[in-house]
Amino acid sequence: MARVTALSAVTLATADMAAATEFYEALGFEKLYGGPQAGFTSYRAGESYLNLIAAEPASGFWGRPIFYVDDVDAFHANAVQVGLTPEFEPRDAPWRERS
Repeated sequence: MARVTALSAVTLATADMAAATEFYEALGFEKLYGGPQAGFTSYRAGESYLNLIAAEPASGFWGRPIFYVDDVDAFHANAVQVGLTPEFEPRDAPWRERS
């Protein structure tokens, strides 16, 4: 089975970007992009990232994790084999990552 090798980022949805950025900045997170009025804000978290995205609570969107695996195709095949339903087949991105 393909292994998860690293956590790249976690994106959390927020209905109040100003309050969320104030919270994470008070904890000492280093802001890389965005801010209180932005639709998307990104913070460094060691070798990974914590992202905030503006979303209405009624949308049901909570966010998403992004992690690296040693074999995307094998990881996808295993997910399908155990009954999960990925949104799409593995594909190559223009920035030279396969997801």
